[in-house]
Amino acid sequence: MSERLLHPREASRRLGIHYVTLKRWIYSGKIRAVQTPTGRWMIPESEVERIIGGKVEEREVRAVIYARVSSNDQRSDLERQIQYLTQYCSAKGYKVVDILSDVASGLKTSRRGLLKLFKYVADRQVDVVVVTYKDRLTRFGFEYLEYFFKKCGVRIEVIYSEEPKDAYQELVEDLLAIVTSFAGKLYGMRSHRKRKLVQGFRELLEEVERDG
Repeated sequence: MSERLLHPREASRRLGIHYVTLKRWIYSGKIRAVQTPTGRWMIPESEVERIIGGKVEEREVRAVIYARVSSNDQRSDLERQIQYLTQYCSAKGYKVVDILSDVASGLKTSRRGLLKLFKYVADRQVDVVVVTYKDRLTRFGFEYLEYFFKKCGVRIEVIYSEEPKDAYQELVEDLLAIVTSFAGKLYGMRSHRKRKLVQGFRELLEEVERDG
């Protein structure tokens, strides 16, 4: 039997707080809320009980760590990501539900670790997803993932805002993959025009790197 969800107005009344205060608690993570398909926040009754009566023990924040590198020769970086994120969760008092990782391009959508992460989120078995940089989850479209996760009551915590300098080569490879795919669909994968377009784009990137 699924847990009863309370309308924010009812939750506010039972908690004895203003509706605006409740919204602030939701966004700060002080109280767990679930967003419906229509965009409305609903509050699990157990959350209200936990706060007003101590009937439910302080719920641990369930975290999933996600780390990614593009190639096998970056394994040491993958281990560093996992180590740092584990320490971060420990310092924050999060309960680590799982540690997921992938060795694949950020453009690839069928990553095993990423798909397992989606299942955790969709099944509402996690409260927060922790990553070092946005592009560890996806090279493009981070906002879409963030929106989807939020709809399931899950937030994404990105530890660093700026990517390291050595991430440039990974970005170049992803851009080349996009251009190669686009050119292949436009001209055919074995077309001379396709090879010429990709080579021209590669030389342009090399020129940009030289000019720094």
